[in-house]
Amino acid sequence: MNQGRLAVNRLRERLPLDGAAIDRFVARHGAPIIEGERATFLFRGEADEVRVRHRVVGLPDPLPMKRLPDTDLWAATTVLPAGSRVEYQLETRNGEHYATFNDPLNQRVAHSPMGSSSVCAATGYQVPDWVHHDPEARPGEIVEDALHSKSLRREQPVKLYLPARYNPVLRYPLLVVHDGDDYLNYAAMKTVLDNLIHRLDVAPLVVAFVAPRDRLREYPNHAPHARFIARELVPALAERLPLIDDPQARALMGSSFGGVASLSTAVRYPGVFGSLFLQSASLVFTDIGNDHGGGPAFDPVVKFVNRYRAKPTAPVERLFMSCGIYEPLITPNRSMVPVFRSAGMTVKYVEARDGHNWEDWRDRLRDGLSWLFPGPQKFVYE
Repeated sequence: MNQGRLAVNRLRERLPLDGAAIDRFVARHGAPIIEGERATFLFRGEADEVRVRHRVVGLPDPLPMKRLPDTDLWAATTVLPAGSRVEYQLETRNGEHYATFNDPLNQRVAHSPMGSSSVCAATGYQVPDWVHHDPEARPGEIVEDALHSKSLRREQPVKLYLPARYNPVLRYPLLVVHDGDDYLNYAAMKTVLDNLIHRLDVAPLVVAFVAPRDRLREYPNHAPHARFIARELVPALAERLPLIDDPQARALMGSSFGGVASLSTAVRYPGVFGSLFLQSASLVFTDIGNDHGGGPAFDPVVKFVNRYRAKPTAPVERLFMSCGIYEPLITPNRSMVPVFRSAGMTVKYVEARDGHNWEDWRDRLRDGLSWLFPGPQKFVYE
């Protein structure tokens, strides 16, 4: 599309403008305005500066907005390829006062443990239909449980997902999910499981959602955490529930630091799990020196990944990986795929035009779950 014919540029050609004309423009087009592979962000208000803040690698951050002369309308246009989905906020400066907030002209919002952000979806992106409640899908059940952990020296809460039509005389696969509360709250994982099992995309399975107390300490290759997962949680669940007694029917899952926790647990206890599901895993490493740029929290991550890269092993047979191409972790994730394959694991790797966020991870759930736990006709229950 010719940038000179963008809606905001056609508006500029009509200057000077009164408030009513701008009202009609915003009401007609909404915000951001998506035209082909360009997105135009808008803001109305008095400010010394207005900027778009985001975490999209490859685009200027912040992205400065320009005021249309003699109006209170600000605009900034950038390239946004088809299928993209990005999260952002707006930042204003008035004198020495800065404020950051969600786009007041955009009702589309994504949530995370850190708060909320506005969402800009390019042409071709759609929220998967299996993310929303399907009245025809029988709901599974979330059961609150807890396990006294000697390794962690505390009571560790666990939320268990039992699929619809759960029957104790059958045997079920097991998926253990790091940051379990966040997957439930921000990635709609219970609804996704209900829908995918109903559609026969995914086998009925038991899912254990676990949450850390100190994520930055327990997730980057932490021996007590790994021992809890492999030597306490899995055996305890096997005693309480009718699980398939086969590593190939067990998988470990996590995003970001939870991906590191999943991999490092499997490396410490090879053969306990048959599969891993890693989403935007923080697999940061250095090829020379120690300057990884991630701060002290990444020191144990880099030490673990450097050691693994030097001597790769195959703690599981199959590994599903996903990552957003707009996040800084895309380079280490891409780099680790051949390392994992060289160790002998079967790897399926997918990328999305998205960033490091929960809705990106939500949107990849069907890809990963249906590959790791394919429809029930492919499982033989005992």
